[in-house]
Amino acid sequence: MIAAAGRLLARTGTSLRAGFSARAGLSARTGMASPVLYLAVALAVRLLMLGKPAFQSDEQFYLLVGQRMAEGAVPFVDIWDRKPWGLFAIFRSVYLLPFDPVLSYQLLGLACSVLTALVIERMARWIAPPRAAQAAGLVYLLWQVVFNAALGQAPVFYNLPVALAAMVVIEACQRRDDPLLRRRALVPMLLLGIAMQIKYTVLFEGIGFGLMLLARGRTDGWSWPRLAGAGASWLLAALAPTAAVMAGYALTGHLDAFVQTNFLSIFGRATDHADAYAQLAKETLAMTPFALAILLAPHRLSSVRAGSPAALPALRIWAIFAIAGFLIFGTWYDHYLGPVLVPLSILAAPALACTHKGERWYGQLLIGLGLIGAVLVPAFQVREKGDAEDFAIASDQVARELHGRCLYVYEGDSALYRTTNACIPTRYAYPSHLNAMNEAGALGVDPASEVSRVFASKPGVVVVAESGRPNLPDLATRALVRRQLAESYQRYAGVTLGTRKYGLYRLRR
Repeated sequence: MIAAAGRLLARTGTSLRAGFSARAGLSARTGMASPVLYLAVALAVRLLMLGKPAFQSDEQFYLLVGQRMAEGAVPFVDIWDRKPWGLFAIFRSVYLLPFDPVLSYQLLGLACSVLTALVIERMARWIAPPRAAQAAGLVYLLWQVVFNAALGQAPVFYNLPVALAAMVVIEACQRRDDPLLRRRALVPMLLLGIAMQIKYTVLFEGIGFGLMLLARGRTDGWSWPRLAGAGASWLLAALAPTAAVMAGYALTGHLDAFVQTNFLSIFGRATDHADAYAQLAKETLAMTPFALAILLAPHRLSSVRAGSPAALPALRIWAIFAIAGFLIFGTWYDHYLGPVLVPLSILAAPALACTHKGERWYGQLLIGLGLIGAVLVPAFQVREKGDAEDFAIASDQVARELHGRCLYVYEGDSALYRTTNACIPTRYAYPSHLNAMNEAGALGVDPASEVSRVFASKPGVVVVAESGRPNLPDLATRALVRRQLAESYQRYAGVTLGTRKYGLYRLRR
């Protein structure tokens, strides 16, 4: 696996060098250099991940929700998660296509990533020359993979509308005395509203953009009543998509479920502080190349020819609000850095323009480590998670013992519900919701009572882990599951998915 990764690294590096050397001529003739280069690199470093049905626990759950929505299930009512409805709608749309749903959502995510990289390149041209701006788009595509936000995690999809909104806001903020500012600003606010229906943490970037627009208006001499009116209209535009979804739930009598899941549950979620701070330390170390490129390298540059250097302060403000959105909740998983990568990739563009021998190592380090990580991280993930053939074997072993009953994945991959087409005996299909300590206070129900109810329905097969798990367990539900398995179930098989081992238990007859 590692040897294959090394070969892929060599091939991708060659593609990068060839892409850069051919950039000027191809751009002049067709204007397609960046899309072609971005697509080639994005596909190359994601190749090992494509088609794997259980590559990321979040993504496989979103696809499960999409499948059950296609069958009539209602998110938050029939299947529980605190992600916004818009994210599940994306995965529901995958089932409108006549292709493998796993590959479909992954290629959709890849396309969104390439489009976001093109927007990054466009904005990076404000503060760096064309070749460095193009490299900024490549930095984004590589480091997405490093932080496990490359295929179907929420930032893959919402980074695109946020980047488009940022581009419009920053351009608007550079127009003095623009009589159309109030109207122009409605477009980025609506884009942010759409993005919020994919992940609510976009709120923080939206606050930053709104403040920038208000500051532009104040600089132009707007009165306080005019500022208040404009701010209110922009806020309404940003909230409109969420309000529309909320109204739909209210009209169908499910407002309580929507509010509890979307707005209240996050406050009941606990934090495993030891794990959280270890994650933060790891991610801070991994972000060091960005810190060097942004904070140190520009001070060593004598000059950078760019289209709109006045955009630099606005880009920095955007980065600050994006980082605040990452830090504020205290759970610092690697893919949560996905939205931070967009402004940081742009701000790193001047370092990628360095040509002096003593300075260009900043950009080389950023791209080089990104490329190495983008090859090694998927290789290690495939080793840990297993491949499609392993998962097909596990699915077959589960399905043959269901006999018309439901499946209960207490620990393991929620994708098993989808691949076996089994009924789910609980609203809480994402295993960690009932097996992890940190979710116990967020569900709106007592986890032990819910697990008791699950076993009262007598699921045909129960899946439990027989190897290590990353989260602190919910000891009450774990003890209950062990007792129920001892009383009413027998272990009939064990399955191995990569380095993970699971026991399969069937109901005694």
